[in-house]
Amino acid sequence: MATIGFIGLGNMGGGMAANLAKNGHDVRAFDLSAEALDRAKAAGCLPVGSAAEAAKEAEFVVTMLPAGKHVQSVYEGELFDAVPASALLIDCSTIDVATAKAVGAVAGAKGLAMVDAPVSGGIAAANGGTLTFMVGGAAEHFARAEPILALMGKAVIHAGGLGSGQAAKIANNMLLGATMIATCEAFTLAAKLGLDLQTFYDISSQASGQSWSMTSYCPVPGVGPETPADRDYEGGFASALMLKDLKLAIGAAQDAGASVPMGANAEALYQAFANLGGASKDFSAIIKLLDGSWSA
Repeated sequence: MATIGFIGLGNMGGGMAANLAKNGHDVRAFDLSAEALDRAKAAGCLPVGSAAEAAKEAEFVVTMLPAGKHVQSVYEGELFDAVPASALLIDCSTIDVATAKAVGAVAGAKGLAMVDAPVSGGIAAANGGTLTFMVGGAAEHFARAEPILALMGKAVIHAGGLGSGQAAKIANNMLLGATMIATCEAFTLAAKLGLDLQTFYDISSQASGQSWSMTSYCPVPGVGPETPADRDYEGGFASALMLKDLKLAIGAAQDAGASVPMGANAEALYQAFANLGGASKDFSAIIKLLDGSWSA
């Protein structure tokens, strides 16, 4: 049994911390939300009063925070001075590559081991322990992190040096955002051309247009496996979070001099959807903007 400090108990972090506790670890959990702390306690975690308190005796510290500014503030403001020198720091937030590298460099200068390990899979996967982790950091640090991350995920993959996890995550989600839009466009076109949408799904899911957005996360209610589309696009992966990841990807592309016109168009469409009140809906609800049926 390991002592694990867990900071950030939102939609994703709450389920992740619960899985660590369920597997017998001593999880000392902190969040600014009293309700999140109550849920963590019910799941077997020990609520504490600050990030520093969660980290002070930890062998591992896991953070799941909203943005780069929060990661930098928590680590540099509290965690670096609170953690034992032997602790491994694991940041599972999705943030910009530059901040991930900068925070990791400060950790290294202080003699602390750190990896960036953003996730893919959404709330259901966080609750079910079936996330995919993309991990950036030294090989020896990855080896220490892997057994802890494996308790929360189905796949733990070493992407390279510090910041590589974030690079893989934002490139993957840029692909997902663009693919979902293309899938929604295809269903919208099929409907306009008079095709039955279940029939179109049966064809495309077994033809060259097949994609994860089609077969695992179909944006049409009543077609394919159950998805947020069957729950009025509630739950799942919010459009606001997809927009956040697309903005990170576009910023990284600009810094790297990479041409990403499909990613840029996806960002523009999700921005338009958010502006029209769709931010809280699942990202597959973009189909309603494309087919003209959206109303906030």
